[in-house]
Amino acid sequence: MAAPAESMTEESPTEDVPPEKTFTVEVLQLVKEAQQQHGMRHGDFQRYRSYCSRRIRRIRKSLHFPQGSKHKVQPKKITVEKLTDVRYLHLPLFCAERAWYYAMQLKSEANTEPRKKFHMLARIKKALMYAEEFATLCASPKCDARTKLESQAYLSLLKGGLYFEQEDWKAAMEFYTKAKTIYEKLGSAFTEDIQQLYLQQVEEITPNLRYCAYNIGDQSAIDELKELRRKGGEDQLTSHLDDLLSQTREKQTATLSEVKWQGRTVPVKNEPVRIFLLNLQDSTKEIASAEGVDSKISIYESVLKQCIDAQQVLRDSLQDDQNFKLAIRGQEIDGKVSNQHYLHTYLTFIRLSKTIERNLLLIEQLKDYLPGKKVEEGHKITKPQDLVRLYDIIIQNLNEIPNLTGVEGDTSLSEETAVRVQGYKAFRSYYIAQSYLGAKKWKEAISLYERVLQNARNALKGYKSLPKVQQTQFKMEVNNLEELVRHVDGEKYSCHASSVLDINDVTDQMGAMTVNPKQPLMDRLEDYADDSSLTSKKPNLVSFPPDFESIPCRPLFFDLALNHIDLPSLDKHLEQKAAANPRGLTGFVKGWLWGGSK
Repeated sequence: MAAPAESMTEESPTEDVPPEKTFTVEVLQLVKEAQQQHGMRHGDFQRYRSYCSRRIRRIRKSLHFPQGSKHKVQPKKITVEKLTDVRYLHLPLFCAERAWYYAMQLKSEANTEPRKKFHMLARIKKALMYAEEFATLCASPKCDARTKLESQAYLSLLKGGLYFEQEDWKAAMEFYTKAKTIYEKLGSAFTEDIQQLYLQQVEEITPNLRYCAYNIGDQSAIDELKELRRKGGEDQLTSHLDDLLSQTREKQTATLSEVKWQGRTVPVKNEPVRIFLLNLQDSTKEIASAEGVDSKISIYESVLKQCIDAQQVLRDSLQDDQNFKLAIRGQEIDGKVSNQHYLHTYLTFIRLSKTIERNLLLIEQLKDYLPGKKVEEGHKITKPQDLVRLYDIIIQNLNEIPNLTGVEGDTSLSEETAVRVQGYKAFRSYYIAQSYLGAKKWKEAISLYERVLQNARNALKGYKSLPKVQQTQFKMEVNNLEELVRHVDGEKYSCHASSVLDINDVTDQMGAMTVNPKQPLMDRLEDYADDSSLTSKKPNLVSFPPDFESIPCRPLFFDLALNHIDLPSLDKHLEQKAAANPRGLTGFVKGWLWGGSK
């Protein structure tokens, strides 16, 4: 019996063993798709966190891998031996995603509640713990090379984010560089569709690397950061870039000690106001060199935000100024406006002016999508009413400028503003006319075109009466008005011709109509036709006698209450009658025949 056993032991190692299954997790693609579909496209951290929680719960339920019961939590650690399904790898990945974006939500709320910054750092460390667990599992032989690389890149990205928030620039730069290198290598190894995803991730990491390099001491990185800011990217670095660009100008604030506006020089004592005024000088160059309308609008939004912050600083310092309190209430001021109050007025003027410039950019962008122009598929067509609303805002901002505190008596500013208002009213009337034109209201459109020409010509005369410096400043607006006048001159006659053609079309349509003359006029009032019988001695006006029509009959009423009434008993009356005649029928007959007794 020993021989067969011995032969079996010798043959058992030569049996075929099934190869161990390897798993693939496309980490970046999986995460990006989940983010785009569940709130992160709009920056909704709460929605994405809720999705991650629901997905984790579904995975645990499908794998029969709960973390305890309803009454007690019993955490279970995922080991390499338990990796029998790829969904086990999804658990730590989405746990890390949930913790990371909870931290991003707390970061956005930490501006008003500073204590949330500590909670944010705790959640980032929690996300890092899950990412390390995910990378450890992916490093096992059960995962392929792509999964191992992507898990390392994901872990390095989260580590870089932690050190970035802790302002450990050297360590953050090290991990960001590692993640960037992995994504670049992965991008070069796949097809174009997947390659684009990796390269996009590389572009998102690049600003963080530049920022870390600058804080380490690389002064040449500031130019690249300015270029990145001009592109208007929307990521976690945007607020840091604005702060950084402000910090680089702090050294120049000593040279800016006063500003001159409308013939009055006022000192600038507040540091945030000085930084804003320096940023304002550089923003003009940034806007000129920015590519695309979206980038320029992003710069304008940043300038307006800084302007509002600078105004708030001045407002806090003017709490004891009585004239400032009266100005806020809209009351008249006694005496001269203080320097700080006048500086606040200057900042208000800047805010209104920059808002007007931003709205003009929005108008130029919307003009490309008006009806009649070639519009890209999927893009919303602009209605003329949208442009009318923007011009209304511009006119409202211009009307506020002459009423600012401290410049009420400045006639030159009032004249300049009045001329610009006249010009923008011409543009507003033009787009109102365009909306009437689309509705084929020819008379209203022609009347509005006349008003456009009147306002535009008055504005052009007003621009010519301004000083040469202001004429040069508003040369672009003059050119736009002259082009508007030329365009409306032709479009007015085109509108008139369209109205005539529209009338002819109606006449032709009515002439082609056929009406049955046997039908009475009363039944065809809506149809026009030349019926000669109507002027004869017997016109067919109405049907006489009129046709019978069915009408509803009078309703029947039934006395249903009688069935529910209890009538009084008559027994008492019957007993009284019997008592009155006790002798009955015999007595009655006797009385009748013999007279009865008296």
